[in-house]
Amino acid sequence: MPETVSIEQDGHVRTIILNRPEKKNALSDTFAWSIVNAVDDAAQDDSVWVIALTGEGDAFCAGLDLSAERDPYKAPLSHQGAQLDDIGWVGNFSLAMRQRCEKPVVAGINGAAVGAGLALAMAADIRIVAKSARLMAGYTRIGGSPDGALSWTLPQAIGYEQAMRFMLENRTVLGEEAVEIGMAGEVVEDDKLRDRLNEYCQKLAEWSPITTRLTKRVMGKATTHVDLENHVRFERVTVGRAFASEDAQECRRAFFEKRAPVIQGK
Repeated sequence: MPETVSIEQDGHVRTIILNRPEKKNALSDTFAWSIVNAVDDAAQDDSVWVIALTGEGDAFCAGLDLSAERDPYKAPLSHQGAQLDDIGWVGNFSLAMRQRCEKPVVAGINGAAVGAGLALAMAADIRIVAKSARLMAGYTRIGGSPDGALSWTLPQAIGYEQAMRFMLENRTVLGEEAVEIGMAGEVVEDDKLRDRLNEYCQKLAEWSPITTRLTKRVMGKATTHVDLENHVRFERVTVGRAFASEDAQECRRAFFEKRAPVIQGK
């Protein structure tokens, strides 16, 4: 079985590559926890000063793997570990990158970033996006609500109304518009994304890691006015309620059958 996460290190820059291209890097339990673990490992390694995150193939991350029978919130841990976890990997994306890691995390969005994949991208500190990349929340089309701290990271980046419009309209934003509205800081040609990601991260790695870590620490304190851990728990409860509705079940059937759902408000 091929590795689902590849790790490359160039000097003090560690690149975490989502490596499930045949599935558009869609998230299975094991794959998602591998990403969380890779970020946590990099956060604890003093030889790593900057972390890059990108996808293999033509997608960054297509979100939850809806084709599999699985519990997206259950960790592939020991029995006790699974029982103790009450956040799940989707909430741990933001906690790993924004709370447990004080090093700059730069996402290179090379293609589609949808749902939990978008939450993963928005949990990074800085985003460079390919021109043809497609960013979409996608929750309304499957009867869900935001998770992965996206209800916090997205309004923080683009403002409340823009975030509400983006979510409720189920909009797709391409690379240039993503920069225009604040979802990313830079757009590059598709074939330049990986090189630019490495170049940018290497530039950040020229500074003292003490400086960059303390900068992220104080910036995080200044911009996080919520208890992020409790917030992702609240998101988990909320999306669970949404998915339990009859409308959500109909939305998922319609999604796979490629038709419009029949909404009844139940």
